[in-house]
Amino acid sequence: MEYPDDGSDLSVAGAGPPPPAGPSPSRFPTPSLRRTNQIALPSSAPPPTRADIPPAPPREQVYTSAEPIEPTSRRGGGRLWQVLVGGAAVLVLLALCGLGAAALLVDRGPQPETTPTYQPNAAASDPAEERQDLDSRDTDQAPLTAKELFPGKELKVTDGQPGYQVVKTHSSGSCAVAATDEVADLLVRLGCNQVVRATLRAPGGNHLVTTGLFNLTDKVSAERARDRIRQLLDERQGRFQGMVGKEGDGTEVVATAPARVGWQVRGHYLAYALVVRTDGVAVKSGDTTIREILFDMLELHLSRGVLERRADGGTAGQPTAGPTESGGTQSGTTGDDELPGD
Repeated sequence: MEYPDDGSDLSVAGAGPPPPAGPSPSRFPTPSLRRTNQIALPSSAPPPTRADIPPAPPREQVYTSAEPIEPTSRRGGGRLWQVLVGGAAVLVLLALCGLGAAALLVDRGPQPETTPTYQPNAAASDPAEERQDLDSRDTDQAPLTAKELFPGKELKVTDGQPGYQVVKTHSSGSCAVAATDEVADLLVRLGCNQVVRATLRAPGGNHLVTTGLFNLTDKVSAERARDRIRQLLDERQGRFQGMVGKEGDGTEVVATAPARVGWQVRGHYLAYALVVRTDGVAVKSGDTTIREILFDMLELHLSRGVLERRADGGTAGQPTAGPTESGGTQSGTTGDDELPGD
């Protein structure tokens, strides 16, 4: 191998005498070349010049791998972006899971009952929201009317059966007009503020009946009136008063003849009915026709008809207990009393 001249700034490692100790006289550092990469120059080739030898790269730029390593700042930024994207994906997944769980809870919730419960004389709605508490005037404030109790000239109680002919109706704020003596005083003391009544001719024309409702303060006062009335009738200290229709229509007997009477309580109302024969003959307690008339008026018409419709047409409340019935006889202005019936 040929080597550069003695005056050259370059020297080849491994040839000639060792370089003098101390700093190199050259201004550029001698590149460190691996022995395996040394090039054997032919003898005819001119010696290399300074321009032919590329400068050695800085030591901090030398890589040990085939691909360059990304700077630390770029690697950190990429990881931050991955974290953000991953967090957003987790949030979206959690939101979707929450919506799915809510939908499942709604689907599995209690289903409303679809089978309707039949309520007579009631609108097609929840019975608990439609019932009116009849136990007091505080919860049943609407006053009674004659049209509510007796809306027409004929009262049909049972389908397919003859009706009752309505002779006269009457409504009053004084309960004493429908009773006499101690019975009238009792009703007033217990807070009765209204009576609605009518006189009707029974099918067949052999009986007259005066029937109606007394409007008392509450259920307790109505029950007290019911229990006390029997004693007053037995002791002849008063009576229910029959109501006469028009003059000459043959209804005068309802106010004078011995009568069979019945009464019962529902809520704060006292229902009553007074039945006489049109010929004025004393009635018998075992007369089945009179029993049927009392049942038609008290139970079928006033309780199951008028008061049931009133209860169904109100607001939230509970249905009252079934009516409790009493009965007896009372004397007219002439004739003797009969023994009280059952």
